Amino acid sequence: MKQIKPYGSWKSPISSDLIVAGTIGLGDVALDGEDIYWVESRPSEGGRSVIVRRTPDENISDVTQPGFNARTTVHEYGGGAYIVEASTVYFSNFTDQRLYREEPGSAPRAITSTNKMRYADGVIDRRRNLIYCVREDHTSSDRDAINTIVKINVGGDKAGEVIVSGNDFYSSPRLSPDGKRLAWLTWNHPNMPWDGCELWIGELEEAGRITQSKLVVGGKSESIFQPQWSPGGVLHFVSDRTGWWNLYRLRDGLIESLCEMEAEFGAPQWTFRMSTYAFESERRIICAYCELGNWRLANLDTETRKLEPIDLPYTEIASLRASPGHVVFSGGSPTEPTSIVEFDLSTSQTRVLRRSSTALVDESYFSIPRTVEFPTENGLTAYAFFYAPANPDFAASADERPPLIVISHGGPTSSSSTTLKLNIQYWTSRGFAVLDVNYGGSAGYGRAYRERLRGQWGVVDVDDCVNGARHMVERGEADLDRLIIRGGSAGGYTTLAALTFRDVFKAGASYYGVSDLELLEQDCHKFESRYNDSLVGGYPEACDLYRARSPIHHTDRLSCSIILFQGLEDKVVPPNQAEMMYEAALKKGLPVAYVAFEGEQHGFRKAENMKASLDAELYFYSRVFRFETDVKLRENIAESFHNLPQG
Repeated sequence: MKQIKPYGSWKSPISSDLIVAGTIGLGDVALDGEDIYWVESRPSEGGRSVIVRRTPDENISDVTQPGFNARTTVHEYGGGAYIVEASTVYFSNFTDQRLYREEPGSAPRAITSTNKMRYADGVIDRRRNLIYCVREDHTSSDRDAINTIVKINVGGDKAGEVIVSGNDFYSSPRLSPDGKRLAWLTWNHPNMPWDGCELWIGELEEAGRITQSKLVVGGKSESIFQPQWSPGGVLHFVSDRTGWWNLYRLRDGLIESLCEMEAEFGAPQWTFRMSTYAFESERRIICAYCELGNWRLANLDTETRKLEPIDLPYTEIASLRASPGHVVFSGGSPTEPTSIVEFDLSTSQTRVLRRSSTALVDESYFSIPRTVEFPTENGLTAYAFFYAPANPDFAASADERPPLIVISHGGPTSSSSTTLKLNIQYWTSRGFAVLDVNYGGSAGYGRAYRERLRGQWGVVDVDDCVNGARHMVERGEADLDRLIIRGGSAGGYTTLAALTFRDVFKAGASYYGVSDLELLEQDCHKFESRYNDSLVGGYPEACDLYRARSPIHHTDRLSCSIILFQGLEDKVVPPNQAEMMYEAALKKGLPVAYVAFEGEQHGFRKAENMKASLDAELYFYSRVFRFETDVKLRENIAESFHNLPQG
């Protein structure tokens, strides 16, 4: 018999302790012979990134030794922090950003000497004993970082020798199987790589320098993703020239489409070494593609160009690698957290090698998401994933509707998936409904959908979150008087804009969100320093528009409860963004809390802070909407709450 208790007050086994104690980040898969490698981000170790190896005898062990952190900060977001060749691992160490070489049984040895250089996205040239990689030069304090492609001797090199330069950004240096050619991507301000970039090929001379190069494909309005050579030396890539990221190849000087369809075989290149396809053989590509926000795995015959979906439960697939007969990827499903998965192509059997969460929770506490399409502005349709409250032990009275948490994802050119996330189930198992919105501008729905946000950041994203919430209220699945919005980074900006410029939501939580677009424009790292040109407009020409869309300049319109979370070492969204919003809300006498964490950057990595923020947010809502909760706060965090209702 279920207990009848108000939504939000249900007791749940999915606690913040359970979430952070058993949760790690997983990604960046690599194959080296029969060995499988991946990276684990461990909150219990202060967010340290550890390279892990699994051998054919099923032994799993750490490669990264204590005191080292395999993480690069090129573009600030990193990715592609390591490469492996014949059991020797080369990695970027977070503390000093130098490249290290670690041979089996030996301590890591630095092979670059200055900490003013950052390295990412490397590839080994075994014949020349070189590494080709992206380098970001921070030696000058009075100008932007300089991005290039360099060659580095695997035995040691001061900083590497530049072989490709002149543009603002580079990624994806990829060596042909015969070692004669190098392919790479490049783009310039104000573009982001998903707006438009170029694919180039260069001829390599014996010392590893580029003798001549040519543009293959791409431009200011065509986005190229993941150049990769087939085993036979044919260059493949993903392009959105049709409005969808589809697979192509360059053969005999001609560009050939391999599988034209209204689906996404690529994704926004926020980090390095992303992979959505891999060669099992010259004729067989194993690829992942996305339709309406959900990913599928498929087999593509490169001769017949026939695509055959592979029936697997995973709805999110990333970091895909292949070898003859096998595929390894990072995947998740509505009932399975992000995991490192091995798939045997001959037997069609899957094996989970590592789960991002070891928490044992009865699946009856899980809310299974459903795809929601809802009407939004200008007669268009937007998309979201809806999670209804779910708990086998509790129910609410028949006349009560649940509070709804609307999630605005980061990016904003990113997307949400249906992979099991315990930090969503934390809410649904307590009686909250959740609407995870893929607003206009999100990836996974084609270029036209991504470009809905062009010049409209703070408008389209806010409208879609508002209209999604209203849609669920109209369906009788949410309480009009208890609508909440939360988000991090760009999603934090959408949250603050929705709370300031609309009167639909009654509370919100901003995680390292932007409150002042002008300050973001003036104090932003190089990778995103011109991103707002496409999202808002050129600066300073459009300064009036920046001010008009900045919540901090319109706090007179803010009239609801707000809690703000911030890392004090955040270089992407500096702490003053949250601090100004907090002071404005405090001055107005609104229920407000500002929770700042020492040592955290853009996105929280430490277990104790992840736990503290989740519990603080629940406690905040319990006071605002007056329901019971047994959550306990750290004493220093309790002091951050102001003007909350009594009783």
